[in-house]
Amino acid sequence: MATVVTLVPLLLASVAIGSAATILAWRARPEPGAKPLVALLVAQSWWSTCIIFRLRAPVLETKLLWANLAWVGVVTIPVAWFFFALEYTGRDEFLRPRYVGSLSVVPVLTIVLSLTGQYHDLLYIEPVGVSSSGVILFQQGGPWFWIIAAYTYVLGIFGMIPILNLLTSDAVAFQGQSAALIVGLLAPWVTNVLFLAGVLPTAGVDPTPIAFSVSGIVYLAALTRFRLLGTSPAPNKRARQFLFDRMQGGAIVVDANDYIVDLNDSCVDILGLDTRDVLGAPAQDIIPEYDRLPDDGALPGHLTIGDELGGHPYDVMATQITNVRGVPIGRVITFHDIGEHLRQQQRLEVLNRVLRHNIRTETNVIYGFVSRFEDDEHAKTVKERALRIEEIGKKGRDAIELFDKTRNQTKPTSLHALLEQCVTSVREDDSEATVHWELPDEDVDVAGLLRPVFTNAIENAVKHNPSDDPHVWITASVDDDHVIVEIADDGPGIEEYELAVIEEGTETPLKHGSGLGLWIVKWGTDIAGGDVQFTENDPTGTLVTIEVPLLSRKTGTNPPVQSD
Repeated sequence: MATVVTLVPLLLASVAIGSAATILAWRARPEPGAKPLVALLVAQSWWSTCIIFRLRAPVLETKLLWANLAWVGVVTIPVAWFFFALEYTGRDEFLRPRYVGSLSVVPVLTIVLSLTGQYHDLLYIEPVGVSSSGVILFQQGGPWFWIIAAYTYVLGIFGMIPILNLLTSDAVAFQGQSAALIVGLLAPWVTNVLFLAGVLPTAGVDPTPIAFSVSGIVYLAALTRFRLLGTSPAPNKRARQFLFDRMQGGAIVVDANDYIVDLNDSCVDILGLDTRDVLGAPAQDIIPEYDRLPDDGALPGHLTIGDELGGHPYDVMATQITNVRGVPIGRVITFHDIGEHLRQQQRLEVLNRVLRHNIRTETNVIYGFVSRFEDDEHAKTVKERALRIEEIGKKGRDAIELFDKTRNQTKPTSLHALLEQCVTSVREDDSEATVHWELPDEDVDVAGLLRPVFTNAIENAVKHNPSDDPHVWITASVDDDHVIVEIADDGPGIEEYELAVIEEGTETPLKHGSGLGLWIVKWGTDIAGGDVQFTENDPTGTLVTIEVPLLSRKTGTNPPVQSD
C-alpha cells in the first residue's frame, strides 16, 4: 500500500491546485479563452480524481470502471487546450459548432471504446491483474490507444504555435503569459512521454495527473501575476482585420504576380462584384486601367470606376509590401472616393467666376448710373454700398484662392518678399497710412498661401481706423522652427462680437461677423498649421499675432527696420 499512500496525497494536491485555478478562470469567463481554460482545468482534475477512486476501489470491476471514466478527462484536455489557444490569441472564428464537433469525434469514439472494452481490445489491453498496492496492471497494446495518443500530441503542438508567437510580443505581460502557458503544457506532456517510453518507474500508474499540480501552479501564477485573462492579446488579430474591412476607403491586396489575394468590404462595394469572383483573379481583369498604377506611390490624376453614367472618380495609392529581407512580395492598393471633392472644386470655380466677374460688373454698372444723378447724400450712400459690395466680392475671391492654393500645395515663399508685397499692396489702396515694419536679419521661407493672411490683417488695421493718419507696426521674428509676425495698430480695436465669432469658429443668423477679412486671417493661418491671436494694443488698437511654421532657412540679410 506504500504506492497508494504516496500517490493519493500528490493527486489530491493536484486536484486542489487545479480547482483553485478553475475558480479563478470561471470568474473571468467573459474574457477570451476563459471557458476552454475552465474545461481544461476541470478535465485535469477529473483525471486525477478518477485515479484516486481507482486506487481506493476494493474490487477489480470498480477499478476498471474508474479507469474507463478517466478517459473523459484524458480526451477533453487536448481539445480544450487547442480551442483555448485559438480563442486566447484572437482566432475565435474557429470556435464554431462544426469545428468543435469535428475535433470531438476522435475523443468521443475513445470514450465509447473505453466503456465497451469488454467486447474488443482496440483501446486497451487486457488487464492482467492487480498489484499488491492495489494498482491495475495492463499489458501494452491496443491500436486505438496510439491513435488517441498521437491525436493528443498533434492538438497540443498546433495549440502551442500561436502561443509561441506571443513570446516576441512587445508587451511584457503577453510574454509572461505565453511562457507560463507553455510551461503548464510541457510539464504533463513530458511526464506522459516518459511514462509511455517506460522510463518512469510508476508501478503501472500514469503519473501525468500528478504533473498537473505543476501546471496548476503555473496557471495560477499566469492568472494572478501576468493577468492571463485580464490582459488578452485576442483583440490584436481581430482589430487589424476589422480596421482593414471597415476602413472608409477601398483596399485590395495583390501578390507579386498581380493576383488579388484580399480585399475589404468597401472595395467590394466599389467594384460591385462578389468576393468569390475577385479573390484569386488577375488584378488587370478586375481593376480598370491597372497598367497605369505605379508600383509604389500615388496615381497621377484619378481613376474612374463604373460606367459613364454611374462612374465615380477615385484617388488611387499603391503601397509596396516587402518581406523581412526587403524583397517586394505584393502591394496594397487603396481607393479614396473624390467625387464630392471634385464637385466642391467645381462649385468653388463657379463661385469664383461669379465673385470675380458678375458682382464686379454689376457694382460698376450701379456706380456708373448713380454718378449721372445729383451728387447728394443718397447718391454717396449708394456709391459707398456699391463699393462695399465689390470689396466683399474681392474678399470672397481671396478666400476661394486661399482654398485653391491649399489644394495645389503652394510652394514655400520668402518671408521678406511676402511681407513687402503685402505692405506695397496696402499702400497702393491707402496712401495715407503709415506702415512701420521690422524684419529679422535672417530671411526664411513660409507657406506662400499666407499672403492673403498678412494682407487682410494689415488692411483691417488701416481701413477700420477712422484717424486721418493711421499707423501700423509690423514686427517679424524667427525662432528654431516658427515665424512670429505681429501686426499692431492705433485704431479703436476690433469689436468684441467680431472676435467672439472668430474664436467660436462658426456663424449663426443671429451671431455673425461683418465681413470675410478676419475669417481669411483665421482660415489661412489654420491651413498653414499656425495659430493667430487677437489682443488689445497699448494704449489703443489691436495686436494681431500670427505664428506659423518655418519651412526652410535662406541665406542673405535684410535691413532690420524699414518704414515710411
